[in-house]
Amino acid sequence: MLNEKTVSHSVECDDCPIRHRAVCARCESDELERLEEIKYYRSFEAGQTVIWSGDRMDFVGSVVSGIATLTQTMEDGRTQMVGLLLPSDFVGRPGRDGSAYDVVATTDLVMCCFRKKPFEAMMARTPHIAHRLLEMTLDELDAAREWMLVLGRKTAREKIASLLTIIARRDASLNLRSSKGSMVFDLPLTREAMADYLGLTLETVSRQISALKRDGVISLQGKRHVTVPDFSRLLEEAGDDSDGGLLA
Repeated sequence: MLNEKTVSHSVECDDCPIRHRAVCARCESDELERLEEIKYYRSFEAGQTVIWSGDRMDFVGSVVSGIATLTQTMEDGRTQMVGLLLPSDFVGRPGRDGSAYDVVATTDLVMCCFRKKPFEAMMARTPHIAHRLLEMTLDELDAAREWMLVLGRKTAREKIASLLTIIARRDASLNLRSSKGSMVFDLPLTREAMADYLGLTLETVSRQISALKRDGVISLQGKRHVTVPDFSRLLEEAGDDSDGGLLA
């Protein structure tokens, strides 16, 4: 179930920052009105659990703002972060009763949630929603395959650069900006979280970020505000190019 400490939050659909990327992106006005009847907003503080693995999920939804992690726990108690949920990413699976992962808010998080049974019924009669969810699921599969390459074959420097390209591209997409040339964004993850996700030590993450900064690939204001003078240079550092690489 949802964490009992969550509080209500309200966002109008017309003002929603993820409207053009979310599961409702292709909905017509009458379809949005039907979604309004089954949706509600929830806010979580950084560190709060949205859903525990194995718990029954009576909702699905989209991340409106903030970041959450998907974590899996092994039988011996060890945990592994297996994914990030960025703004516009979808949480939950229609037709599945429970959650396969722990979902934890890494930063303060706002989610647009839909009651699951009514959402499943809407999917059956609203091709716009079903088609968009299929697109998002396939994009997620492609991203997971690319991430296997990052974790299995790339150097520590390439891993850091790859994660920065993912966040930069998503930020550009949400804000309808170009992902070419100079880019500016706020890094939503602590270095500790980056280390956990990338399978690196905190010291390695800090050292590689400092190296990227020293070499002019990025500049930092504080620890979180990132400027990328030339995005193509960052892509080169990630081992990607402008025609391929990781999905945003």
